[in-house]
Amino acid sequence: MSDLPPSGSAEPVPPASPGAPVDPTRPTPPAPEPAPASGHAVDPTPPGSPTPAQAVRPAAPGDSVVPAQPGPSAAPGSPVTPGGFAAPGQSDTGGQPWGPYPVDPAGPPQGWTWPAGAAPLPGAAYPGHPLPGGTYPGHPMPGAGYPVPGQPYGWHPGLDPQDPLVTPPHAGIGAWFSRCGGALRRGWRQLLPIMLLTQTVPAAAIAVISLALAPTEQPVTGPDGAPVLPSGYFEHVFAFYGAVLLAALIFGPLQSTGWAAGTWVVARQAAGEPVGVGAALRYGLRRALGLWGWTIVASLLIAVGACFCLLPGLYAAFAFALFGPIYLFERQEPIGRAWRMFHQRFGMVLGRVALVICVLIAAAVLDGVLGLINQLVFGVDPMAAAGTAAGAVALAVAGAVLATPAYLAQLVGLVATYAEQRAQEGPVNAARLAAELG
Repeated sequence: MSDLPPSGSAEPVPPASPGAPVDPTRPTPPAPEPAPASGHAVDPTPPGSPTPAQAVRPAAPGDSVVPAQPGPSAAPGSPVTPGGFAAPGQSDTGGQPWGPYPVDPAGPPQGWTWPAGAAPLPGAAYPGHPLPGGTYPGHPMPGAGYPVPGQPYGWHPGLDPQDPLVTPPHAGIGAWFSRCGGALRRGWRQLLPIMLLTQTVPAAAIAVISLALAPTEQPVTGPDGAPVLPSGYFEHVFAFYGAVLLAALIFGPLQSTGWAAGTWVVARQAAGEPVGVGAALRYGLRRALGLWGWTIVASLLIAVGACFCLLPGLYAAFAFALFGPIYLFERQEPIGRAWRMFHQRFGMVLGRVALVICVLIAAAVLDGVLGLINQLVFGVDPMAAAGTAAGAVALAVAGAVLATPAYLAQLVGLVATYAEQRAQEGPVNAARLAAELG
């Protein structure tokens, strides 16, 4: 018989060599993971095993240390870089090498970008959004509808709310009155002699001509009760109006000289520049013919409108009221520019010009009252006698002098209105306006 055990025996085979008994409760170690398909090698160094290249240096004064994390404690003196990660080649968990992590393990891998719609890292700029202090794409700068610090809504950057001539946008009628009053206070010493010479003298001359050539014949009643015009009535009427129109044309360049000179004084004084009556008149003479020509054009348009009806003529007077300042400051297309400026800000320009025209209407009413008094005191034909003629002429001259404040108000009001409309279009100040006059 054979000493070998029978085949298929279930008896355990004793170990070949003596040793400690195997603990049945001890967990079996995990099998090593296979190498990844990408071909990257797996670090065979078991955790906790020191490497020959590992070197330990004392912590530098500038090194920052993060609180201890769960797991093995860091070796004493292990350097830690900002963010809590050890320097390359060092260990931050008890000697574990840094080899597998060439970059921040908590951050995205190299070559990786944030997917569309994902939030970026804290503190990073959002795609399409500016950094703090920058402007947002497509948004206008302050002044183009967005308020500027310290300025009302809608202001253009560069506007001075304290400018002595330019009324800022949305400042209201009170600020406009303030600019007009300031211009009169600064320049009345220069403006008054200019207006007396260029406006009052022509007005007095035209008034005297009207007294001398006014028709004195009155219609009479005929035998049949119908009114009968005296002989030569229409000849006298046409001679009267022709003489007045001719005098207006002759005095037109002088009056235009005064308007240009007064505008020069108002603008330069607001800019803080020196002015004088002589220098103002010299400037006015250089610009008189051009301004006179455009005055004739505007007057003809107003007359044509008045021929159709009183309302179109009045409308044209409002629409073309700013042609004078536009010509002096801009020197191009004053009629069309005045029309557009009037309709672009209809209510504002209409209100300012209406106030100016109200002053002129008041002066005209005063002149009419004085004319009525003249007729009642000195008769229908005051020029028939020397005594009545002298009194009538004196009263006519007094009426022209009393109308001088209306000329001042017209000049200052229109210049201030034009400056306000320029401020509605963009940044402008008194110094720029004075420079534009040349």
